[in-house]
Amino acid sequence: MVLALTVCGVLVALVVVGLFIFGLRRRLIQRSGGTFDCSLRWDAPETGDAGGKGWSYGVARYNGDRVEWFRVFSYAPRPRRVLERASIEVAGRRLPEGEEELALLSDSVILACLHQGSRVELAMSEDALTGFLAWLEAAPPGQRVNVA
Repeated sequence: MVLALTVCGVLVALVVVGLFIFGLRRRLIQRSGGTFDCSLRWDAPETGDAGGKGWSYGVARYNGDRVEWFRVFSYAPRPRRVLERASIEVAGRRLPEGEEELALLSDSVILACLHQGSRVELAMSEDALTGFLAWLEAAPPGQRVNVA
């Protein structure tokens, strides 16, 4: 009986420590400011896929001429993807279709982009989209910017 209680206590303590580290990571990502909720689908199909598959929920952070994307459900301290402003080409925008509405946050807008030959879709709120497009357009003089 004592052994079972000890094992349960250790498991509860491990879960609490894991949740604490998870929350601490989120705070460290947001510490520098310029973050927004952003779902990402890498190597997205050419046509809008109504299946809703391939989306990962995350947090994006502006860092100079880059947007760093972090998975929400991860302990990794480094970004999972990095999008460089000079390499992003906006191909269009659309609203979620079919099962995508269930896979994404409510009121999301999907922005289709090309990044170094890969098709990427970013899903974010309308306010975050406005900020993202403004960030793209605010490129230093001489940089090629393609915003649809």
